[in-house]
Amino acid sequence: MASKITAAQVKELRDKTQVGMMDAKKALVASEGDMDKAIDFLREKGIAKAKKKSGNVAANGLARVKVDGNTAAIIEVNSETDFVATNDTFNGLVDLVADTIAAKQPADLDAALALPTADGSTINEEIVKTTQVTSENVQLRRFAIEKKTDSQVFGSYLHQGGQIAALVVLEGADEATAKDVAMHVAAINPEFVSRDDIPADRLAHEREVLKQEALNEGKPEKIVEKMVEGRLHKFLSEISLADQPFVKDGDQTVSQFVASKGGKLVKFVRYEVGEGIEKPTVDLAKEVQDQING
Repeated sequence: MASKITAAQVKELRDKTQVGMMDAKKALVASEGDMDKAIDFLREKGIAKAKKKSGNVAANGLARVKVDGNTAAIIEVNSETDFVATNDTFNGLVDLVADTIAAKQPADLDAALALPTADGSTINEEIVKTTQVTSENVQLRRFAIEKKTDSQVFGSYLHQGGQIAALVVLEGADEATAKDVAMHVAAINPEFVSRDDIPADRLAHEREVLKQEALNEGKPEKIVEKMVEGRLHKFLSEISLADQPFVKDGDQTVSQFVASKGGKLVKFVRYEVGEGIEKPTVDLAKEVQDQING
């Protein structure tokens, strides 16, 4: 009688090997729930290097945008070093992943890793192959899928070949305008599309902080409110895309620029490779000393 495989076992094996959910489940079924045998099974299937490298921090890599009709995908694939990120094999993988995700529109990372590619393999198997070729931990970190209507336009921009990727949706206007806005998003890194998207409690908190700041400066209460509104406008121009001075023309805001082209801001997504990943600090002097002592 076959052992019942639990979700906890699948998670444990995935944590140890970084393989996809279906691969982990298949290995556990084949090994009747024995974790060590499941790892051996994955190694025998050619995922050994992926397992060995899975503990290494992958904080470099590339982001990419793929537009497919009224659908666009923005993705981030990570490697351990920026050297591998310039490798043709790695770049080919990133293109393949972006194309496949844009075409198939998976619901989540597990579904994305299981997607079949044109040559009959899966995205996860292609990642494993790239790990074996580059000898680095390679991972699909995240992706987002955006859709537009026929009256809307996409704009995309890659900075430094994909260290930063921006995808923008505008209502009206044209692709050139949308690309200019995507370039601005890549450069300035707004948090929200407009002030209407900023949570009310965050806005209220900022207003209160600015008020106390002005009062502590000894300003008369009658002009404090006016000062607060002025400083709040500056705060909004830092975090709201619509309120930011347009990077190519600081005399107008981004929303004014888009309106001048007959359009309106709808949405944006910005990926910066490695953001939020804690990179290990390397003490070269200690490494050298350890080698001498060893």
